Amino acid sequence: MSEPARARAVFSTEDFRLLRNAVSHYARTNRDDPDSVKYAHLFHRLGRVA
Repeated sequence: MSEPARARAVFSTEDFRLLRNAVSHYARTNRDDPDSVKYAHLFHRLGRVA
């Protein structure tokens, strides 16, 4: 039996920066959204990755 192929990263460091900026913009412009807390948490997690 051969070993399974190594997993490759799906996102680059640059992708995380872009995603973080997009989430930040969305969170600022949609503060009244009931899910705004979830976006704030996502923004924080994305900052820890990049």
